[in-house]
Amino acid sequence: MARRVLILFAHPILERSRVNRRLLDGARDLAGVTIHDLYEEYPTFAVEPAREQALLAAHDVVVLQHPFYWYSAPALLKEWLDLVLQLGWAYGPGGTALRGKLMLNAITTGGSAEAYQPDGKNRFTLRELLTPFDQTAHLCGMTYLAPFVVHGALRLDDDGDVGPHVRAYRALLTALRDDTLDLAGAARAPTLRVEAGGRP
Repeated sequence: MARRVLILFAHPILERSRVNRRLLDGARDLAGVTIHDLYEEYPTFAVEPAREQALLAAHDVVVLQHPFYWYSAPALLKEWLDLVLQLGWAYGPGGTALRGKLMLNAITTGGSAEAYQPDGKNRFTLRELLTPFDQTAHLCGMTYLAPFVVHGALRLDDDGDVGPHVRAYRALLTALRDDTLDLAGAARAPTLRVEAGGRP
């Protein structure tokens, strides 16, 4: 395995999730992939920065998996970013711990793909709305890749509609782990789906 992949999972009401839960379950048996459920680990939001920094240091790829709440992430993931990515460790003078690693968001949205266009309901593309994450990765010396997105999550059928997304997510995680993904193409793409051969 060329890379170790860390999924930082943030969903405050997992028992009511159908799509994120299925995506996560689809990744559980992948060798080289670590799942870290933030709401399970920190139900009172008492994030332990040193512990989280050690986890980041042990991995090469960071996947922020979460529902896309109000054009951002659930509150605990924001708290995690605020506390863990410290000056002198993640960025700034001496802050090189994350340099060279990869980062991306894996998100579910309630809206359709058409809603996330300049002429759509949400007025901006997902890449534009995810700019704060892109800049965070850049500041930390990481390469930010296009997001993996499941649109219209509330309208998907449990089996027939969700299954292809689960398989695509597994394929993406496997390509990231095995270093078969075209990183230059993945950084430029609007969203990520992996085809045979690791091309987005």
